[in-house]
Amino acid sequence: MHDQQQTLFERVGGEQTISDLIHEFYDRVLADPELKPFFENASMGKLRRMQREFFSAALDGPITYSGRPLSHVHHGTGITKHHFALYVGHLIDTLQDHGINDQDAQEIIGRINTYSDEITGDVGSAG
Repeated sequence: MHDQQQTLFERVGGEQTISDLIHEFYDRVLADPELKPFFENASMGKLRRMQREFFSAALDGPITYSGRPLSHVHHGTGITKHHFALYVGHLIDTLQDHGINDQDAQEIIGRINTYSDEITGDVGSAG
């Protein structure tokens, strides 16, 4: 049982846990043959730093995301809903391996899923 007054960031263990999660998560993503090509020209140090900020901010942590808007960063990359689902699948596995409880894991996934359209380029598309 956890304290509902704590932020999700605090409940999962704060900055060190987020840092550890991001490191392991990107090891999984880069080992995925369908996702690895998206990161071949990326500065992994910068990417991991931006993701730590992004996840920390998304989980109500005291850290502000300083990167460019997600729709700009991912524009024209060809990331599809399928790729996003693979990415989220690796995130779920990483959260489970770190012992994040199901309620908190589902809340994290829910928050990340809100950015799906920005990342896949489906913003404002008819449908």
